[in-house]
Amino acid sequence: MVIVRSLEQQDYDFFMHMHYESINILEGKPPKHELLNAPNIKKYNKGWGKSGDRALVALSDNKLVGAVWYRLLDEMDKGYGFVDSETPELGVAVLPDFRQQGIGAILMKEIIQQARYDGFSSLSLSVDPNNHLAVRLYEKLGFEVCGMSGTSLTMKLTI
Repeated sequence: MVIVRSLEQQDYDFFMHMHYESINILEGKPPKHELLNAPNIKKYNKGWGKSGDRALVALSDNKLVGAVWYRLLDEMDKGYGFVDSETPELGVAVLPDFRQQGIGAILMKEIIQQARYDGFSSLSLSVDPNNHLAVRLYEKLGFEVCGMSGTSLTMKLTI
């Protein structure tokens, strides 16, 4: 059974690991500390907990197995999935041993409900078009392609 709850202080290291896992680099992926501190990535985690930040974690048998989060970025500090300054950009990751078990879908549904509760009318994300499982999941949840950023698709969900 999977339990989803809000991110707690003691989950922060796991949360940062999930940030790292969410970055789809197939070959030559830099070490975690290096990648998460790169200027184009650091914006997603620097000063976590500000207004517009929200994260949930998934537990299976009392073990952290996945996380989903969003962060509201602005025009001056756009992310890869940036749509506008009122649409938080979403990230999600599940530990490799727990993938393809529906945990990502559970997390996504929960964060969509949370965003609605928090007063947002849309969410966006960036995904590698070759990550077919992720693209299919996002499409099933109602996300639609609305652009490209580099080699990644930008997708948006109106909630």
